[in-house]
Amino acid sequence: MTGLGVGAGAGAGGLGAGPAGGVELVVIGANGGPERSFGGSAQAAHGAEVLAKALPPVCFDTGNRGCRVTVVPPEADANTMLTALSSAARQEGRRLVVCLLGQLIADPRGRRLALVTAGSTPDNAYRRGLAWDWVVSTMVHGAQEEALLLVDAVAAPETWAAIGGLDGEQGVAELLVHSRVPLWGRIGPYPGGRRGRSAVLPGAEGSFSWALGRVLERGVPGAPPALAPAEFQPTVAAELAWGELASGIEARLLVPPSGGRLLLRNRAAVRGALAGLSVSEELLAVLWRESAPTDPPSA
Repeated sequence: MTGLGVGAGAGAGGLGAGPAGGVELVVIGANGGPERSFGGSAQAAHGAEVLAKALPPVCFDTGNRGCRVTVVPPEADANTMLTALSSAARQEGRRLVVCLLGQLIADPRGRRLALVTAGSTPDNAYRRGLAWDWVVSTMVHGAQEEALLLVDAVAAPETWAAIGGLDGEQGVAELLVHSRVPLWGRIGPYPGGRRGRSAVLPGAEGSFSWALGRVLERGVPGAPPALAPAEFQPTVAAELAWGELASGIEARLLVPPSGGRLLLRNRAAVRGALAGLSVSEELLAVLWRESAPTDPPSA
């Protein structure tokens, strides 16, 4: 899925506005361009496509038909990204889910963060980038009842140090936390140079978007039909551990808090209920839609 657009409907690629009270999903996978020091964002666009396809079908109380998806082009500038986010945040809806993928950079004083955007150079990347506090402020002041920020990012050594590395207890780390914007994802170090080849890049195999896509597709065996992000997290973390073991580079996990009304479908529960039956994928989809409640159980 590419381009700045809106998708809804049961069929893949269907276009149209999502109904009021549904889910607004904004996916931003920013490619920093050919600058070698921003090579950590090389696979961000692919990860954005993975999440844009994986999340709508499992939004428990809406599904594809009630989830409007906006995918910002990877080469877009910060203003285009912020405009897309602001438009989604103005929609009257119950959920706002934003996905940020790419490479983070801190300002020279280590007090603010930004997502590197296309055409940036080491001298202007922070000024050209999508500021983290812009994203958080837009989500906080949105019209939705609940918000969630998914992050699949890496940071060069200076920025990694500014956000506190694995501990996150210093510098701009406090910007990563807001009471009204829960976080879910992974931020890892990007050594750059030859060592950067072993890093787990956002959108690549072993990344958060890769792991989440796999888990949402398979589901969590033995768990209830509807799960909150925090209940998916242990299974996602297990997938991420494989990537860290392969690369030898440990990352910082952003674990969503318990509670909240955003629930995701557990596909393993449906497959378990229908185990041993010979049914087509089309019939399976019909059975799932018919059995799903119009509102999540926690509503």
